[in-house]
Amino acid sequence: MFVNMELKAPIQSVIMEINDQTATCTSHNIYPMPQVTWATEPTSDQGALENSTIRTTDHKGLFTVESTLRIVGNPSNLTYFCSFVSADKTQTWTASRKNQEDVTQEEGHPLSILCTAPHNLQNFSLTWTFSSSGEPSLILRYDNRTRHTVNLWEGHAELDQDLLLQGDGSLLLNKPDSEDHSGTYICTFSDSQSRHIVQTKVNITVASMSLDKKSTKRSWWSTAASAAFVLFTIIMALPQCVRRRETGTPSHRHNGTGLHKGLNPSGSFMMEQHGIEGSSPPEARDEQADSTEETTEKRDDASEPDQEAEEEPDEGRNGPLSRHLEGAG
Repeated sequence: MFVNMELKAPIQSVIMEINDQTATCTSHNIYPMPQVTWATEPTSDQGALENSTIRTTDHKGLFTVESTLRIVGNPSNLTYFCSFVSADKTQTWTASRKNQEDVTQEEGHPLSILCTAPHNLQNFSLTWTFSSSGEPSLILRYDNRTRHTVNLWEGHAELDQDLLLQGDGSLLLNKPDSEDHSGTYICTFSDSQSRHIVQTKVNITVASMSLDKKSTKRSWWSTAASAAFVLFTIIMALPQCVRRRETGTPSHRHNGTGLHKGLNPSGSFMMEQHGIEGSSPPEARDEQADSTEETTEKRDDASEPDQEAEEEPDEGRNGPLSRHLEGAG
């Protein structure tokens, strides 16, 4: 008696990744080999959906299936779909993804990041994640069955509950900040056998008013720093100036006394004659008096020969006359 045991491993998940050149769908631990199909929205020609599928087998005989589609044109213009259909046609798993155009918004102004499900979903969950440089972090999660929302960005981000019922899970950022909210946002719709992902890169720019304020603030700090430096320089230089002034005062006084001592005696004499004698120091006046006496003596000595010289001609002129008179007498 023989028992025919057929190995079967259902599809458990399908993961899609997209870059500028290719879109890739992968599913692990499948048996038997599924059928893989590709589509786009809006619809593209089948010639533009050229793809290749590779399967590998592990030690248990289970397949890992990887299908790659070559992208033609701008990938942000299309939503890409890949479907894995089981061999018995009982399962169809679909993954879809759209990488949207980058969004730029000035900080402080509300921003809506679009995300819409490709078809009507009944029981689904919605998650929003954010990443700037490291691993993605959760923004919020919404469960359509319980209508419950877990929002980790409360006050900064929110969903429109009415639009959610129509498959619109767009995220509203109330007052985005350039430092905290610039990065990659990923929206994921999931139900039992499908997953739809929308990726958007957002750049929040600094408001022009903020730039002016920052520039004014930098200018104010520069002015304050310059003023502080000037004040510090004055404080450091002031004691040195005072010491130099105190050191220079006695020398000026000494030089002034020397000037009085070196005056021309005749000049001192003339100053005394005009009544400026009281303005000279006592020592200077004594020296001036001595020099005046010496000058007077020299003038007297010099005048005596002049008088003798003046008398000699008179004697010469009167001499013969006197002798003549004496002889006559």
